Amino acid sequence: MGFVSLKAELRQEIKLLPQLLQSIEILQMNSQELLEHLERLTEENPVLEQEDASNLYSSYEELRRQASWLDGGVRGATFTHEEGAFYPERGMMDRETESLAGFLCDQLERKRLPKPLLALCKYLAELLDEDGRLDKEDLDGLRELKLPEDLIQQALKTIQSLEPAGVGAKSLSECLTLQLQRKADSSPIALKIVEDFLPELGRKHYGPILRALGITLEELQQAEREIAALEPHPGQAFEPSEQAVYVRPDVFIVELDGELKAVLNDFYLPKLSISTYYTRLLKDSDEKETKDYLREKLQQARWVLNSLDRRGSTLRRCAEAVLEAQRPFFVGETSELSPMSLSTLSEAMELHPSTISRATRDKYLQCRQGTYSLRYFFSRAVGIQGPSRQAVKQKLLLLVKKENPRRPLSDQQLCELLAEDGVQVARRTIAKYRMELGIGPSSVRKR
Repeated sequence: MGFVSLKAELRQEIKLLPQLLQSIEILQMNSQELLEHLERLTEENPVLEQEDASNLYSSYEELRRQASWLDGGVRGATFTHEEGAFYPERGMMDRETESLAGFLCDQLERKRLPKPLLALCKYLAELLDEDGRLDKEDLDGLRELKLPEDLIQQALKTIQSLEPAGVGAKSLSECLTLQLQRKADSSPIALKIVEDFLPELGRKHYGPILRALGITLEELQQAEREIAALEPHPGQAFEPSEQAVYVRPDVFIVELDGELKAVLNDFYLPKLSISTYYTRLLKDSDEKETKDYLREKLQQARWVLNSLDRRGSTLRRCAEAVLEAQRPFFVGETSELSPMSLSTLSEAMELHPSTISRATRDKYLQCRQGTYSLRYFFSRAVGIQGPSRQAVKQKLLLLVKKENPRRPLSDQQLCELLAEDGVQVARRTIAKYRMELGIGPSSVRKR
């Protein structure tokens, strides 16, 4: 028989106010999402109204006159204030199938996980690439946010336990390993090959595998057939057969009056204001129900306008900080990036790393060199005071491009050549960067 008892305890809880939640939501929206969100708000909230924004087109054309290469996706019919405006992006961006992140989040909701773990799992699900894998730099970013390592590992394990098998892996080897571990009749030989000898298997170098595992050629071939039946790209099943991707830059880096400046691409957004008609109606109306309704909508409208100002200010500060840190790149002096991370930028801007992460997520920057994801400019240093990872990859590409195709450079030779150039990296790091760049080993590059 149980006993009922009373006890007192102290605990701390963080409760987010509705306006703060809305501010966070708007901050992490990209340009297309923000446009659609504002259109929905203006339909739902009569207090919000669009002002005449006929000067937006002339402002954009003036900017484009000074930077002829500019193309922010705002010309012609993409201006919201123009009559009969047509948005081809909407229909084109509809997914033919459910997204991988949505499929995973649906599974997570049914697991009844603790709130911190559920939130982190959903965040990881959004970070997965088109193959269903996690980038190691994204996991390193979580550690920079000072999240408990136990929580990160638990979230990673939870994601990897979901369907499809192999999702949430950090490499091809781990992806195939996760799939074999799910199979009740998987071969221990196949598992060992996937964990330790996948490059040799891909090159058909059977000798080292046979000697290391002490197996017969027939056993190896049977394991090879089992591995070939696995799915190396579990996330691609959730992509539409013909998916067109349209990018609208959120920020421009242009030279104005002889100086590089960061300019927000707000030319496509409706210019919102609070309706004076409904403001007067709130003061003059004697009906309590009407006044309560208008008061609620007026408060919501003010929150939206305040959130838009905060988003623009934060995004502009981030872009200006990126411009300052990567000025040699934008000037055209080099194609290599300087080392920069979310934590260093957050310290310089005196903002929390999570705010920087939300402000730069799914945002794009257009400059004379092209259109880039804002996250592209966050390239961590190799070593303590070494060059950025992107810079090392650029040097690696140049070395491979100049090599003799009859005698291509091995990973060890590439490592030594980079060391002569003052870049100290391990051979396994060279192999990792080479695979990320889609460059095969020397045996494959030989012509």
